[in-house]
Amino acid sequence: MATKIRLARGGSKKRPFYSIVVTDSRMPRDGRFLEKLGTYNPMLAKDDANRVVMNVDRAKELLATGAQPTDRVARFLEAAGVLAKKTRSNPKTGTPGKAMAERAAKKAARNEAPAAE
Repeated sequence: MATKIRLARGGSKKRPFYSIVVTDSRMPRDGRFLEKLGTYNPMLAKDDANRVVMNVDRAKELLATGAQPTDRVARFLEAAGVLAKKTRSNPKTGTPGKAMAERAAKKAARNEAPAAE
């Protein structure tokens, strides 16, 4: 059985609250899970100690037995010092989308037109 360490969403509309759970990879996001490792509350400030609460020792044990963390949970584990920091590359992160590029081109064309005197 392939196990994943991932987030299960709780909370109400526009007020997310996540549980960090260990589950079979075939289960749905909010479905049955094997064990709850902690919580993640994105509504709290980034420097708040209660934003991410996790049983790190148990997470280490599960990783040793082959559990795969999702990207977000992997970042939590990196911050806790359990996983080695992974370099991420997103070369398109600073480039504008199609609509914004078109608007920028129109604006540049307007600015380059000579002013009538």
